[in-house]
Amino acid sequence: MRGETGAEEVRRLELRGAEGVVGRCRDFTAAALADWGWTPARDEEAREVADDVLLLVSEVVTNACLHAGGPEEIVLRHRDGVLRVEVADPSPEHPRRGGPRPSSLPGGHGVMVLDRLAGRWGSRTRETGGGKVVWLEIAGPGAIRPPSDLRIPGA
Repeated sequence: MRGETGAEEVRRLELRGAEGVVGRCRDFTAAALADWGWTPARDEEAREVADDVLLLVSEVVTNACLHAGGPEEIVLRHRDGVLRVEVADPSPEHPRRGGPRPSSLPGGHGVMVLDRLAGRWGSRTRETGGGKVVWLEIAGPGAIRPPSDLRIPGA
């Protein structure tokens, strides 16, 4: 798997307008995953992890569209087999867990998906320009997964 030398690889996509933004972010992420060796054709675990990443990107970007005025940028950071996805939006409101909700009702399950599939996730206030960044981390196939209670300072 590429990107395991300790050097961080970063890709950024600035987003303008909401038209097709979820698909653009998924395509952008899928291309990065392919370049970083996360999608070998014959490795079932790798395909499952890549599918999880694409679902997580869809959830975070969709939530930015629905609740935060739309995403402004997606950043992918890959280092030592761990992917960090960051989605910036103009809203100062951070995601929060809602109360109990029947699974049969549509919507409101994005945080549950993040809790179940991402190794870690959270949000932080942007240092410049206002708004926030919602981030998630997921270990690649075969990578040692970071403990879920480990927190990055300032994350």
